[in-house]
Amino acid sequence: MNDINGRIGGLVETLLGDYQGGRVIDEIKTCGHPDKSVVTDILEKLRRLVFPGYFKNTGYNTYTIRNSTTMLLEDVICSLIKQISLVLPYKEGFSDCGCDKVGQEAERLTFEFLTRIPKIREYIETDLQAAYDGDPAAYNKDEIIFSYPGLYAILTSRIAHELFLLGVPLIPRMMTEHAHSLTGIDIHPGVTLGKYFFIDHGTGIVIGETTVIGNNVKVYQGVTLGALSTRGGQSLRNKKRHPTIEDNVTIYSGASILGGDTVVGHDAVIGGNAFITSSVPAGAKVSIKTQELLYSFGKSKPVKKTDFENADNWFYVI
Repeated sequence: MNDINGRIGGLVETLLGDYQGGRVIDEIKTCGHPDKSVVTDILEKLRRLVFPGYFKNTGYNTYTIRNSTTMLLEDVICSLIKQISLVLPYKEGFSDCGCDKVGQEAERLTFEFLTRIPKIREYIETDLQAAYDGDPAAYNKDEIIFSYPGLYAILTSRIAHELFLLGVPLIPRMMTEHAHSLTGIDIHPGVTLGKYFFIDHGTGIVIGETTVIGNNVKVYQGVTLGALSTRGGQSLRNKKRHPTIEDNVTIYSGASILGGDTVVGHDAVIGGNAFITSSVPAGAKVSIKTQELLYSFGKSKPVKKTDFENADNWFYVI
């Protein structure tokens, strides 16, 4: 046992020595970083404020909309002011300012953000309607609210986007990456989303920071709305790197649409697995040419489907 304690002590000293390297990963702040669990809790409380009758706090002995809203707001305000205060030093102009100025700005940002919840609710109502109208497998809207990963990712994006527009560092990205980890849908908080946005299935979707999406857009799983190249690294910051998707566009699974100059015109349909790096005219239908399928039976030479599709007594598996 003494030997184990001695070895542990040796490892501690080794690590403490390694922490003195002056690297970013060596930075130690006991109270200088946002708390991921608190940010996630804020996000969940905001979801309750958006859907007040769906995600009730079962810990309340009595439930009234006024009491619930008051308690949720108080919790969110307290937590969000503290978390924004922790991240404001990452923002230009706040790295060296006093605690009073940081606290005042965090309070201002928190209350400004909370005034935007009615706008978020207005937009998410249209997304809910789009999901119901666009998915025959949805039997009611409650099913969508409780279980659809696409709606959760969109709601998180809309919440994070408002914080992003207010210039709050870190927290918006923490929120969208939390949704990403739960749903497999990666929407940067900088993305501009129009109304009636519907994500069907959703897994594997990536939507980059400067993407602009219009109204009534439907996106299936595996779609990438990305940058054509990121070799420029930080020199590309704040430049339009991702595509613009106009109104009434449908993008089927596996499609990749890349580049900041790429515009998909209104009412276009992008077929599955399409790879697009230039603009698509309004109303166009883009699809990949059907590949030729070959069929083999035992040790026989592969044959085309057209060679036997009209023959009798053929059995084959696709």
